[in-house]
Amino acid sequence: MTTRVMLVSPAAGDAQREVRFDDDSPPHAAGLRRARAAAGALPAADRVFASPSARCRRTAEELGLPAGPVPELAGCAMGEWRGRTLAEVAETEPLAVSAWLSDPDFAGHGGESLRQLCDRVAGWLTRMAPDAGRVLAVVEPDVVRAAAVCALRVPADAFWRLDVAPLTVTELSGRGGRWNLGLGRALYGGGAER
Repeated sequence: MTTRVMLVSPAAGDAQREVRFDDDSPPHAAGLRRARAAAGALPAADRVFASPSARCRRTAEELGLPAGPVPELAGCAMGEWRGRTLAEVAETEPLAVSAWLSDPDFAGHGGESLRQLCDRVAGWLTRMAPDAGRVLAVVEPDVVRAAAVCALRVPADAFWRLDVAPLTVTELSGRGGRWNLGLGRALYGGGAER
């Protein structure tokens, strides 16, 4: 049986607009309006999940999805950098930011490395794959990137080469551990939210 996993990126919040390491802030009202307008645009799913963040849970609500939060689908744990802007961290820890952007095993911020994130998401996909049918999950953009890295079987440093716009759908379909990848379909007319 082919498994289809549709990963929906949530509406943008302040953290994304301020290029800040997420601190579980809610999405903006405009993004929630777009999500509400897209309610019903997604096909029915056998299972529906969400990242535990406020942004993902609220986006799922506005999309009319009965999504339960799944800890495995949380965004990358950023440790001491959580809530800080990239500019602030780069000013005080330029070598650490450089390492974070170039080494998928870097976890000097006290959180999770990108490789750990990719492995966690790959584990979730593996457990979903055998007979899951159609799965829908509202997840943070870094989770979408990690799933794409897993699906394509590319090195973890490819993570930074993937851009995930708010309120888009990335689709994985496959069986037996092999995935096909469809990227970034907008949920609503007018293109992707920025």
